[in-house]
Amino acid sequence: MIPTATELSDRLSTISVSSTVKVSAEADRLRREGVDVVDFGAGEPDFPTPDNIKKAAIQALDDNFTKYTAVGGVIELRKAICERHTADFGSAYSPAECVVTVGGKHVIFNLMQVLVNPGDEVIIPVPYWVTYKDVVNYAGGKCVFLETDEASNFALTAAQVEKHLTGKTKLVIVNSPSNPSGSVVAREEFEKILGLTSKRGIWLMTDECYCQFLYGGAKPYSIASVKGSKDTVLVAGSLSKTYAMTGWRIGFGLAPAAVINGIVKLQSHMTSNPTSIAQRAAIEALRGPQDSVGAMLSQYAARRDYVLARLRKMAGVTVGDPQGAFYAYPNIGEPMKRLGLGSAMEFAGKLLNEAHVAVVPGEAFGTNKHVRISYATSLKELERGLDRIQKFIEQG
Repeated sequence: MIPTATELSDRLSTISVSSTVKVSAEADRLRREGVDVVDFGAGEPDFPTPDNIKKAAIQALDDNFTKYTAVGGVIELRKAICERHTADFGSAYSPAECVVTVGGKHVIFNLMQVLVNPGDEVIIPVPYWVTYKDVVNYAGGKCVFLETDEASNFALTAAQVEKHLTGKTKLVIVNSPSNPSGSVVAREEFEKILGLTSKRGIWLMTDECYCQFLYGGAKPYSIASVKGSKDTVLVAGSLSKTYAMTGWRIGFGLAPAAVINGIVKLQSHMTSNPTSIAQRAAIEALRGPQDSVGAMLSQYAARRDYVLARLRKMAGVTVGDPQGAFYAYPNIGEPMKRLGLGSAMEFAGKLLNEAHVAVVPGEAFGTNKHVRISYATSLKELERGLDRIQKFIEQG
């Protein structure tokens, strides 16, 4: 029998193509056809990678640093990651408790593969980042979705987590600041969640991808800084957003050495080492000047205020205050109803095809009356796109 293209593995059916990737691909298709698209879909800083980081990569090339490295990353980068985490949060990790991966998504995938067995339950607060559900499913785990309250700006509490804990709970995922809502878990609640999970021997994964982007003068915080947390806490981190290095693909994990060794074992058969040149650039990012982070945050804050003010002037649209990250997550349920649309997916599709604005529908994040708007773009583009959204919503 000759295999056909449709004979794919059963496990592939447990996952779907990333919704954010699909939105970007459709926006790109329209652009190639000559359509003027305003893209609010991508979760990517519009800022260039800082010059000192780029120069470090050029120096790596000049030094012929282009060979294989250790699978889990060069020791100097793992030291730099631990040092930066200590400086920013007061944690105490060693290089043996650190692994470098091909982006933050990679370390989360690896953690699920290393720790989750078929039937294990993983608690995922809603709304959630698109990839969590798929990587848990791919590992054979069972997603347990925890509905947060929109009226409380999707704030996650320990009481909510406790209601979902069972004898099968293996891991709890917390993303703070959250993609897509921008919600931030209060320090005292985070510590209560750690208390619940640690005494039951449950892993607590903290996704810190947006940890440096907090508004209103709030200080970055990591649950991994709590004394005694290292035994059950897993840190998933990335340089992509903090240093505008999305294409460099450098992420990292901080965890007990046994977990790190498991990831290295898996990674040795998957990607081997992250790109050598990108690792050198990452060292400079972590050890060099940090002023670019504050400069980006300042611009994000101004854009956030503009986006919220504009959305709140649109008929029937409601939106909470994002406390971090660079997304707004407005509820467009009333405009959907008025336009005769049955889902956020329909809304986003019609908005892209008719108004030529790309947003990500809420179904990607576990809700059906919201869209995610990324304000990691210029104020000029925000104005153009929001003008189009307002006209689209208020038509007829």
